[in-house]
Order: sequence, then C-alpha cells, then structure tokens
Amino acid sequence: MHKYRTHKCNELSLKNVNETVRLSGWIHRKRDHGQLIFLDLRDHYGLTQVVIDSSNKNFSVAESLSLESVITITGMVVERSEDTINKKLPSGYIEVNLSELEIISKSSTLPLQVNSDEDYGEETRLKFRYLDLRRSRPHSNIILRSNVIQTIRNKMIELGFIEFQTPILTASSPEGARDFLVPSRLNKGKFYALPQAPQQFKQLIMVSGFDKYFQIAPCFRDEDSRADRSPGEFYQLDLEMSYVEQEDVFQAVEPVIKEVFNKFSNKKIDDVFPKITYKDSMLKYGNDKPDLRFNLEIQDVTEIFADSGFSIFAKSIDNGSVVRGIPGPGCGSRSVADKMNSWAQGEGAPGMGYIIFNDEGAKGPIANAIGEKKALTLKKLFNLNNGDALFFSCSKENEAAQLAGKARTKIAVDRDLIEKNTFKFCWVVDYPMYEKDDKTGNIEFSHNPFSMPQGGMEALENKDPLDILAFQYDLVCNGIELSSGAIRNHVPEIMYKAFEIAGHKPDVVDNKFPGLINAFKFGAPPHGGIAPGIDRIVMLLADEPNIREVILFPMNGKAEDLMMNAPNEVNPIQLKELGITLEKRKNN
Repeated sequence: MHKYRTHKCNELSLKNVNETVRLSGWIHRKRDHGQLIFLDLRDHYGLTQVVIDSSNKNFSVAESLSLESVITITGMVVERSEDTINKKLPSGYIEVNLSELEIISKSSTLPLQVNSDEDYGEETRLKFRYLDLRRSRPHSNIILRSNVIQTIRNKMIELGFIEFQTPILTASSPEGARDFLVPSRLNKGKFYALPQAPQQFKQLIMVSGFDKYFQIAPCFRDEDSRADRSPGEFYQLDLEMSYVEQEDVFQAVEPVIKEVFNKFSNKKIDDVFPKITYKDSMLKYGNDKPDLRFNLEIQDVTEIFADSGFSIFAKSIDNGSVVRGIPGPGCGSRSVADKMNSWAQGEGAPGMGYIIFNDEGAKGPIANAIGEKKALTLKKLFNLNNGDALFFSCSKENEAAQLAGKARTKIAVDRDLIEKNTFKFCWVVDYPMYEKDDKTGNIEFSHNPFSMPQGGMEALENKDPLDILAFQYDLVCNGIELSSGAIRNHVPEIMYKAFEIAGHKPDVVDNKFPGLINAFKFGAPPHGGIAPGIDRIVMLLADEPNIREVILFPMNGKAEDLMMNAPNEVNPIQLKELGITLEKRKNN
C-alpha cells in the first residue's frame, strides 16, 4: 500500500465498500458527538468523511487534532445509512472507518477559517494567501485559470500559431505606464526594464521570418490598482501575424475567445461581435469600453440647446461645450431626478439637468426654459414615454462624454436594465492616431506609437493630425476592455514621419527603438496583432468583481506582497555591487 494514499478524496464510492484504503489531506471539519468523531478529510480533489468511535485507540488523538492539520488515515470503506447520505459530494454515499492515523503536520491556530466563505478582509487574505487558496472559491478560480490557459494554448496551436518566449530583461519602451527598472551590475549606472508588453519583440519575430506567434506573456507595469487591473504584473495572450489586415486579426482571435467562453461558462454569447467606431462609442456610450448588455444610447443634443432659452447650457455651448442627452426609462419622478443631480455633484460635476415626462407634459426647469415644442422633440428623439426622464451632461466634449457614460451605467444598474447571463462582445475600431494635450497644446500619440496610420504617408503629410485614424482596435466585453491591438507601422519612412508629428526627431526613434527601426530597413512584412488579458478573461468567467480573486499570489492595492514582505530594503553590499547609493532623507 502506498505510504500516503491509495485514493484521492473525491474517488471513493459504493464500489469501494469493504475495501481498506489510505487517504491523506487536511482536516476540513471536525464534529465531536461524544462517542463518535467525524472528520471531513480534504485534498485538492475533494472531501471524504472519516469516522472514529470511542473504542478506537486513536480516538483521543483525533479529539486533539486542530483544523487544517495534515494527516494520513487508513480504514475500511463502509456504506452510509440512508439518512446520512450527502448527495452534494461524489463520496457522499460512503465513509471510512478509521483504523490507523498518522499526523503528518500539525496546524497552528488559524488566522482565517478555510472551511468558511466568511470575508476576512484583504490584508488577512493576502498575508495568509496559502490558507486563503485552500478555500473553495479561490481554489476553484485558480484551477479555472489554469484550464483557461491550457484551452487557449491548445486552440492557438490548432490555428497554426507557434509559441515563443520573449526576453524579460529588456530596454525601456513607451507603453503608456511606468517601467519597472532593474539595475545592471556589469554595466553600472545603466538599467534594464521589465517589459510592459512584448511589443517590439513580437514585431521583430515577424521580421525574423516567422508567420504566426503567440505566448502567454507576463507583463510588468508600475501603475495604480483598479478592480480590473492588478498592480505590478499581469498576463496576456500575446499574438502577432504577418501579411494580415485588421479583419484577419479579428477572425483569428474570435474563435479563441468563443471557445474559452463557451467552454467555461453557460452564459449566452452572440455569434457576431459588432464593430463600433471609437467616435460612435464615445458618443453613444460615453467611453471606449461600451457595455452592450443594456440598450440605452446617449445622443448629442447640442444644437437643440444652442441659442435656447436655457441660458446655462446656451452660454456654455458658446464657450465650446457640448450637451449630451441620457435617456432614463422609468426615472420620471422628482425624487429620482434629484438623486441623479446629487450623484452628478458627487462625481465632480455642477449637477445634472433633466426633463421629466408625464401625462401633463414635459416638466422641470429645462423644459420650462426651452419650451414645450423642443422638449417634446427631445422626447421623440429618444423614443421616451410618459414616466420616463431625460438627463443632460453639459461640458467640454470629453468631460461631457465621461459623465454621460457614468450616468448611463448608473441608470441601468438602478433600474435593473442590465441583461443577465450574457457576454456582450464588440470591437472598438478607428481610434484617433493623435490627440492634443489640454495643458500644452502639443500633438501626442493617443494610443500605440507603433500603429499604422490609416492612409499611410499620404495621410500623415496632408491631413490634420487630429483627423488621422489608426488601424487600432480594442476587444470589449460587458464594459471591460479585454485587449488592445493594431496593424503595425512596418515602413521606416512612415514611422519617422509619425513620430515627427508627435514632436520626436528621427534620432529619438533611432535611439529609443534601435532594434525595431533597424530591422524594418531590411525588409519587413506587414503585420499586426493583439493581446487579450488572461486575468480579465478569467475574472469574467469566474464572475468575480476584483481581478485579485483570479491571481495566484496577488499584491494589494499599494503594490505590496504582504506574504513575502515585498518590496523591501536590500543589503548595502548588494547596492554597492550595483553602484547605487540611496539618498538619505532628513528627519523634519
């Protein structure tokens, strides 16, 4: 007989009755009935009930055992009585009468209960993450993550992609966040950077003559935590393809996404992922991550309020503001309107205007100011009924869109308008290549500097930079951005010109991206790719509100590993080897 186990804790059934078996695991629960002790023994696979009666020589030892101690038991499998069957467990029809007991490892007093779903708070859970991971839900989430990654890997290989591993120690590259820097001992005063993404390397793989690349890539970004973003590091399905246009990338990615979401969820998925332009997304949904699970569309109503009797909006429009209308089905009461106004003030806005529609007509200060005719025109425009309301966001375009988007979501949540048990995917396309910095007025890249501008060199030379669109795209699901991608700029002359418009001379390109720009000068195929986030995919599939719930050993919101005490101070000898001297702070 094996030293530790003949079976796993989910394997025993009625067919094993009268067999002598050996199991090992943690004590999940213990119930002392005086003359009988019941132990639920747990391993990675499941639970088995173990019974010890008072005549057993191990009875007193079993009485003293603490939860989460690791034991090995030997005993005979017996059938449970009809009234004690647990149909929720695979092993619920049997139990094991203990004959031998060996204590492998005793557990100290637990800082959190493994056999409970009680929330012990982030600090306790992360400090004792190895205990937290023994709990059912976190344990299942991590198994789900592993299965998702394996499914993705299998599907990518099936589709003809080849898996490569790109360097972890590399040069700093602008990817939209701060780099994690690693000092070089052999080259004192110089630093490596951990990759924010394998962006340049995967493009170089295409230039190297490979056709379809992928990897489950670790990425490192020194950025703040959010519910859907882990600080420090994350993983993505990174892929790149040669000789492709935008639609080819979509057709390669959609089967992978559909396979994963259909396999690991029972929620509905539409066969077609609609394409929404960035401009339309910002207008209709107030952001570039549209949640399509509810049918509320924002509209521009600036023209109706220009030179209108509502002077607050009219004057603001004269100063460059726009007005966005947000439909509020079922919101046609003064109390709801006042709550929305207070909510908007809490979001930093002066307030939120509204019109209430009821049997008596259009009501509220705005309706009174613009007149019944314009108010009813708005009602028809938004296809509203009596009992509904229309809310307004008036500000500069980006600010108006942002508030309108948040209001749209709030209305949907408050009115329970969000469709359940569905994943709504869409592609957001036609991102602007450039944007203007509000403070400096300078033209900057708005998304990815390595993207191909639509229209190529002709567009860069002849169009207003703010009118140039890029072959850039995002995949969005239920209002969460799953990935960004682009058709790449593979022509040196176009790249130099694109960076010039953003205020960077050719030597900046040569010095910042020497590997990429030099490679392009030796014949580069057109190529493009995308990188869906693994963590966000699993978060959606597990129906978890926070991304840390699907990461094996996550950091807290301050990018601290409470379990390993990282980041921490290092030995002065290590700093000396690296040629680094820390600045001493003066005590005030």
